[in-house]
Amino acid sequence: QVQLVASGGGLVQAGGSLRLSCAASGLIFSSYGVGWFRQAPGKEREFVAAISRSGTSTYYAASVKGRFTISRDNASNTVYLQMNSLKAEDTAVFYCAATPYSGRSYMFLGNYDYWGQGTQVTVSS
Repeated sequence: QVQLVASGGGLVQAGGSLRLSCAASGLIFSSYGVGWFRQAPGKEREFVAAISRSGTSTYYAASVKGRFTISRDNASNTVYLQMNSLKAEDTAVFYCAATPYSGRSYMFLGNYDYWGQGTQVTVSS
């Protein structure tokens, strides 16, 4: 069966960095775009970043653009989210997800077929 395993979360001070990983199995990885979403307590899940099947196109929420970088390695079925200059408001559970769609569809969580279990990111101020 399809599995997406998110890892790399933790506790970091404001201004620090973390790198999240999303390891996929059970699907033809290069046929799926991958997105990262996050959900803070009491808030809806929101789009953070996405990367196209080949990795040539990336998309970011305005709140993270310039601080976060998404990348993928299709040889190892892994997507990464490098997060720099972290802020307290980045505190959330981060989820990775896979979608067969492309382009602007990446921004909408309803377009994703498979979801990972989430990894907690806590930024202390």
